[in-house]
Amino acid sequence: MGKFQKKRGKASPEVSTASLPDIIFMLLFFFMVVTVLRDSEKKVDVVTPQVTELTKLEKKSLVNHIFIGRPVEKYKAVYGTKPRIQLGDKFASLDEIPLFLEKHKSKVSENMRGGIKTSLKIDNSVTMGIVADVKLALRKAGQLLVNYSAKPRAD
Repeated sequence: MGKFQKKRGKASPEVSTASLPDIIFMLLFFFMVVTVLRDSEKKVDVVTPQVTELTKLEKKSLVNHIFIGRPVEKYKAVYGTKPRIQLGDKFASLDEIPLFLEKHKSKVSENMRGGIKTSLKIDNSVTMGIVADVKLALRKAGQLLVNYSAKPRAD
């Protein structure tokens, strides 16, 4: 008769790493799809005023952002130090506001177009003259839903 030997200490099987690259690529693709990149470079300095009462915008995809402020250091040599209007990723004049609004409106579905708002991000040091001109251009273009961006006041 043969001798039977008892196995001493059972070793656990090794963890299979064959599916690890698949998991890593799935996570990579997930974060690539979910991540939202900034779609415009800020070309003007904007220090918004501080307020006590704020309301949060619900659907940010329905918001046009118009920045009004003095150009950042990088652009002061070309555009000077007077307050400028930034639409999207470029400096613009008042005449370009209706076209900017139409481009955004064409990207939004028809049933959502009534909810499009324009958010004015205005520097504290800007005079009301340029702001009034922008508001008049918005009114002429039919954009009546306008809000002002601000920061909460630190109490």
